[in-house]
Amino acid sequence: MAGSERCAGAVVFDEAGRVLLVRRGNPPSPDRWCEPSGRCRPGESAADACVRECLEETGLQVRIVRRAGAASIVDDGTRYDIEDFVCEIVGGTLQAGDDAAEVRWVDAAEFAALPLATGVLDCFTRWGCLPR
Repeated sequence: MAGSERCAGAVVFDEAGRVLLVRRGNPPSPDRWCEPSGRCRPGESAADACVRECLEETGLQVRIVRRAGAASIVDDGTRYDIEDFVCEIVGGTLQAGDDAAEVRWVDAAEFAALPLATGVLDCFTRWGCLPR
């Protein structure tokens, strides 16, 4: 295994209970869907990385409401230690940015049908973060 990466992600819901997902533009899991997420910078807390990554990938400013959960996912020979936070929107305009190829709100039926990144379905299920 190549090593491990500290990562953080934002689980964001709209008023209808849909969850915000991005289609990844780059590895790991290119062209697969996941929460806005990415690597923590050196010295950056997971909470700060969560807020930064959400803004960079979706154009939305968020505030952390609570911790969703943590998981270790292996993809392409690297272990990603991911800590996710449930967040609420406090500003911004929805638009794909940074390494996100696409961004959109997803309901339960769409969530079940999309090609999700490694571990997303399992984690969201365990954390009680599935969309309605």
